[in-house]
Amino acid sequence: MITPVITRLAGLLPILGLLALTACSRGPDQAPLQVELLRSLSDKVSARLSGGKGKQAARPPLTRAGLDEIKDPYIEVTIEKNDVFAYLSRQQLRRDDSPGTVAVWRTEDNISLTLRNGVLVATRNLGNDILSSSALVEGDTGGPLRSGARRYHIRGLDNGAWQLDLLCSRRDLGVDPIVIVELRYPTRHIEERCHPSQPGRRGEIVNDYWVDSRSGRVWQSRQWAGPNVGYLRIRQLTTGG
Repeated sequence: MITPVITRLAGLLPILGLLALTACSRGPDQAPLQVELLRSLSDKVSARLSGGKGKQAARPPLTRAGLDEIKDPYIEVTIEKNDVFAYLSRQQLRRDDSPGTVAVWRTEDNISLTLRNGVLVATRNLGNDILSSSALVEGDTGGPLRSGARRYHIRGLDNGAWQLDLLCSRRDLGVDPIVIVELRYPTRHIEERCHPSQPGRRGEIVNDYWVDSRSGRVWQSRQWAGPNVGYLRIRQLTTGG
């Protein structure tokens, strides 16, 4: 049913209306883009971005003309293992006692990601969430700026928490421009490789960031979001500027 979905996702109506700019080219026998997007978001709500087995609707097309009209910051987040995706609006932007700027992004059904200078430091309502994580950031430049120790606190099945200590190394892979919905950004590809610091433990986490060479903004990233979710692909659709 469309009506309760519209009520629940009221906060995304501005993006729905503006994305409709592309719907006029569709035939009368095809559903408007707003309906397609609502259906995909409804399926996302039922899957709760946590690896649910329900099939999600096709990703709606986006145009730069439509995105340029949106006055609020939005990111697109995709779970890599099953291609479940959602659009998150920025709810908070703040500084604290640690380096960098903290941004909290949230869906209408209260799934949230917290990023510090574009580095994922917390998740909520994804399952086995990252309760907190250190981030090797400095100043206002996005992505990790140095190598060193990184610590995750991850929620367990019994609502407890366990600690994961890693040693991470940062590597600049050089100039690597990217295109996000028709717009090309001059970015550098930053790679972060992390290994368990405890003797005898194996495994590797590899996070990738595409950082603007001029502004330092992270336009796109691929980051580990815990053992249950795996990797997220994140890209900045609008900045609210």
